[in-house]
Amino acid sequence: MKNYIKKILTIAIPIMLSNLISQLQMLIDRIFIGRLSLASMSAVGNATTTMWTTLSLIFALTTGATIIVSQAYGAKEIEKAKDTLAALFKYNNVLSLLLFLFWLLCPQVAFHIMGVDESIIGMSIDYAHYFSPIFILTGIGASISCMLQANQKTQIMLWYGLSRSVANVILDYVMIFGHFGFPAMGVKGAALATTIAEFLGDAIVLVYVLTAKDLELRPSYGRILSAKFGPFVEAVKFGAPAACEEFAWNLGNLYLIAMLNQVSVEAAGIHSIVFGVELIAVVVASSIGTATLTLSGYETGRKNIKGVWDVVLASGFLSWSIGALNLLLFIIFPRQILGLFTTDKTVLGAAALYLLIVGIDLFPKSGNIIVGSGIKGYGEPSWMLKTQLFGTVFVIAISSILVLQLHMGILEIFIMVVADETIRFILNSAKLQRIKKTAIKAFGESCEEA
Repeated sequence: MKNYIKKILTIAIPIMLSNLISQLQMLIDRIFIGRLSLASMSAVGNATTTMWTTLSLIFALTTGATIIVSQAYGAKEIEKAKDTLAALFKYNNVLSLLLFLFWLLCPQVAFHIMGVDESIIGMSIDYAHYFSPIFILTGIGASISCMLQANQKTQIMLWYGLSRSVANVILDYVMIFGHFGFPAMGVKGAALATTIAEFLGDAIVLVYVLTAKDLELRPSYGRILSAKFGPFVEAVKFGAPAACEEFAWNLGNLYLIAMLNQVSVEAAGIHSIVFGVELIAVVVASSIGTATLTLSGYETGRKNIKGVWDVVLASGFLSWSIGALNLLLFIIFPRQILGLFTTDKTVLGAAALYLLIVGIDLFPKSGNIIVGSGIKGYGEPSWMLKTQLFGTVFVIAISSILVLQLHMGILEIFIMVVADETIRFILNSAKLQRIKKTAIKAFGESCEEA
């Protein structure tokens, strides 16, 4: 297991730092918006959650290509890996352009379905209009991300995160509140600042990809132009369960926010703040999960079953160690942490309880990320869809009962979320054990060093 910790960190740390910097930028963004009003925070929370649901579908579909390319790379099938990447670059942009048009022209459709309160829906629509151009480059961005992970060359992502985040914070300060002669744009300024900063970060990564000399799996321009549709279809079919899993998770989360909107505008705002704090730790676990997926797929291609298992164990150790540190911080500094985002006395009075629940939730949640990545790396992404569908039905059913029938509030919703993650972690861990036993019987337990 120890042999894989360095490899995991080599892939995960650049992505992790990039995402942490981005999350820090998003937290500062939330701090700025929170200073406007709790209603503004609720409007942005409704908008970003809904839009990121659709945005994440593109990256989830690309998961299939990451598994196929990593397994081909491990099996020394370089041409197959390049063909898959070439097809991804060529055909991965249609969905992103359609989503751009939807969020530019008719975001109100999604927000009405979400049950966003009429008092804040205008701000949510404004945010969507200014944020929508990000979708234009999402298809290319997802393809580049897949290629960098498979090549195990993710260092550029640190510079991507740093450049876009610094730009975003500066532009937030200027555009939200109106400084240096710019008008105060409020929520619209927050969205525009994010869009401009995202385009800057994407430009830096694109220049690197075009000029780097050490990307072994980078397809040529000619290969991309002549790429056939078949490898893309294969990748999408393989990634479809992951995309459906992502959609199912987001559907449950969207329904959760819809229920919180039924409780009150303030409840939705509190959810946005508290789970925004949790997201920092989740981003770290997700970065380790990305490394887990890449390395477990690579070792599966080599038929090194012991290696796959060791990757998962090493990743689990890392993610739970970080979760323990976060829980400790949440216990010691709850009011100080939530006080960054709001001065609302009701929120601050319950700060310790909210963050304690969120801190506990980190363990099963990060466990699901790591174990799920191992299951997908073995080549069985459909299982995670099954357990996520169970979780989504669980969340929708129980939250409906809690809010609509029993008229309970945000505390009970938080506890329900922990229960959902815990049940799915138990199911996923049992499945991974079964996959390991089956794979050993099929291939024999290889002790080959990676």
